[in-house]
Amino acid sequence: MAANRVGRRCNNKVHSPNRGGPREPGLSVQKRQARVTVKYNRKELQRRLDVEKWIDSSLDQLYVGKEDEMPEEVNIDELLNLQTDEERVKRLQEILHTCNNNTEAFMKELLQKLKGLQKQEELQNDGIEHPHHGCHHRHHPPDGEIH
Repeated sequence: MAANRVGRRCNNKVHSPNRGGPREPGLSVQKRQARVTVKYNRKELQRRLDVEKWIDSSLDQLYVGKEDEMPEEVNIDELLNLQTDEERVKRLQEILHTCNNNTEAFMKELLQKLKGLQKQEELQNDGIEHPHHGCHHRHHPPDGEIH
């Protein structure tokens, strides 16, 4: 009989709720969606980081020997807020006005890299939150309820 008790204890331990017992039905779906969202944001964040690194290395090349004249930054979000590529070129010309080297290739490639890039605020807002479905406002109060 002692062997039976040990066997039951082992079985109970194996089948404890913390080890693969029934879960809430939507939990695994929610975790899967969160992982997909996190992967998506990582991809977008990596794209943005790659563009920022490219800008830094390109500026280093454009301003070789004149690093003190290099602009503080090329703000990607500022450029993305502009409506047209012409406005972006004009802004880049203002930023790069101290550069003695030809900046046309840099500007052309940067404009290409900006296409499809998200603003930083959009990347932060996406997070791992999910959009709410359904309506949260009642159009008609239930019987007897006064608003």
